[in-house]
Amino acid sequence: MSPLGIVLLAAGVVLLVVGLLRAREPWSRYRDLKAQDENVKRYEAWRGGVRSDEKTGASVAMAILLRRAQIGAGIAVVGGVLIVAGLLVR
Repeated sequence: MSPLGIVLLAAGVVLLVVGLLRAREPWSRYRDLKAQDENVKRYEAWRGGVRSDEKTGASVAMAILLRRAQIGAGIAVVGGVLIVAGLLVR
């Protein structure tokens, strides 16, 4: 394996780990908020209340958390691409 391949492989592993660590926490919090929001929707439907479609604090937080998780996943994908490139370089 060439020195360039080793460098690409090492950089890819680092980016993969960093991306996964950055995406894990926001994704977990996003899923929790989403489940809570679905529960509120079911309760309001059972109660017969009409739910407005305007922005709430929870919906804004979910959007922010989803974006942070997407950025972390993007970093992990770049790391995966670098790992593959490192393995292919001769």
